[in-house]
Order: sequence, then C-alpha cells, then structure tokens
Amino acid sequence: MARSQPARFLATAAAAFLAATAAPLIGATAAHAQEGGVCSSATVQYRLVDADGKVVGADWSSQGGFHQWDTVPGTVEVRLAPGQSVGAGCSYPVSLAEYTAEGPNWESSGRQEMIDKATVHLTAADVAGDGDEGRTWQKLSVKPPACFGQLDLYGEDTAYDGKEGEGHGPLPDVRAGVLTPYHLIAAWNGGDKRCEAGTPESATPSPSAPETSASPAPSAPPAGSEPSAPAEGTKPPVSPKPGATPSTNADVPPAQSSPPAPKSSPNGGNPPLAETGAGAPVGMLAGGAALVLAVGAGTVYASRARRS
Repeated sequence: MARSQPARFLATAAAAFLAATAAPLIGATAAHAQEGGVCSSATVQYRLVDADGKVVGADWSSQGGFHQWDTVPGTVEVRLAPGQSVGAGCSYPVSLAEYTAEGPNWESSGRQEMIDKATVHLTAADVAGDGDEGRTWQKLSVKPPACFGQLDLYGEDTAYDGKEGEGHGPLPDVRAGVLTPYHLIAAWNGGDKRCEAGTPESATPSPSAPETSASPAPSAPPAGSEPSAPAEGTKPPVSPKPGATPSTNADVPPAQSSPPAPKSSPNGGNPPLAETGAGAPVGMLAGGAALVLAVGAGTVYASRARRS
C-alpha cells in the first residue's frame, strides 16, 4: 500500500494542476465578453431663443416636423431629454445647418446650397433634470438666411454640402428625392424673396434640356451628349417623389468612437482566437497534465509488477 502513495499523489497533482490553470482562462473569457459599455441612442430636446436668450415660441420640445418661420430663427438651444441614463463616455453630435433654397417651403426648395453649419456634442452633463432653472445649455447659431432658406437640426456632425470625402454628404434636393440630412430632428423654412447671390445651379433655367423627359435628375450627370436632367423653368420638372418630406425623429445615435488599436496577431489581423476563448492554450496545459498522469500510471504499473 505504501508503494502506491506516489502514484496517487501524482494523479491528484495532475488533476489539481489542470483545474487550477483552466479556471483562470474560463474566467478571463467571460470577463472579456463584458468589457466596455454600449452607448444607445438618446432623445434630444430643443427650443429657439433670441439674442437676449429669451425663449421664442414653444419651450423645450422633442416634436419634429417642418416649421414655417415668421421671423428667421436666431439661436437653437439643445439638451438631452430628462429621465435618460447616459454613460460617462457617450457623446451625441447635434448640428444646425443653414441652406439657401429656391422656395419658402420644402416642396418648393429645389436643390439647396449649404451656407453655414454649427455642431455641439451632448453628453451626460447635458441631461435635463430637477433644479434646471437658470441653467445654461449648449447653443447652435448660424448665419441668418437673407432669402428663401431652410434650417436643419439633426443628430450628426456630417456636413451635407455636396462635397466628397469623409464627413460630407449630398445636398438636399426635393426634385431628385435626396432627403438629407439624415437623423433629422426638426427643420424650419421661410423667406420672401429669391436668392440672388449663391443661387443654386439647379435654379438656372436650362432651355436646351427637353421638357419631355420624365426620368429623375441624377445627383451626378453622366458625360455624354444626351441631357441627364429635365428642363427647368416656370413649370417644375417631374420629381421621383413628389411632395415627399424627410422624416424627423428626436432620437439620435451616439458619435462613432474610435476602436482601440488591435493587438498584434499572427492570424492576419483578425481578432486573436484567445479573445473568444477558442484559442486559449488549454491544449498545452492539458498536455502537461496528461504527462503527469502518464508518469503516475507508470509508477502504479511498476509498483504492481514488483508486488507480483
């Protein structure tokens, strides 16, 4: 019986070795799956104020839609609606953009041109709550339109100015059915005269273009002898979405945060398998434990051979 004690000891040690080394790996995998918080969408409230900070019209609201202005809106104050739980690292860009237009409302606005844009980022510090009387909020101001125009309040930092590249997007165009900006919260239209300076190119009559074409004007005309857009004059051209109005929603997405730099990986830049638990060095550890068990089994066999 005494000779079998080393074998029992080795077998017990192997089992303990395997359990002790595998447990931290399992725990590490579960912890990795729970790392980092997720920023969800948030609801924005806004109101118009004058140069002295006095509220113009309705107070805080999350109601969207297109509004007709009697006087050009001055400054827009924004905040996050009360009752929301916003993580400390979450940020929500909100922009106010001013465009010239071809008419005083969306249906007659034609192809717009961006004149000015302002952006702020709302965080957990901008959530409304109790005791907000007298509190200051972030403000958005742009150049006031001097002619037909539109102001867009939206939940992004993208400039919808028709330029190429990151951070830019297509201009609003009712005739072509381009319903930008995206994540539109609310909009205001107005004005009492056509824009003389900086008039959008689409407002210029094109007598050479046939009025019989019923196809919508593409955002980028292809090269060629055939005109790609219908004639523009007193009679509006056919629109792909006549009367369509961009939808509005006060729920806006969070800013896209830059992901952490990936760790060096031998598998072509893909996330290391160890991060998902599939590639943890369990095989190596199990092999070590198996070796210990094999030595123990050999000892048991030798012990029994000597007794026989």
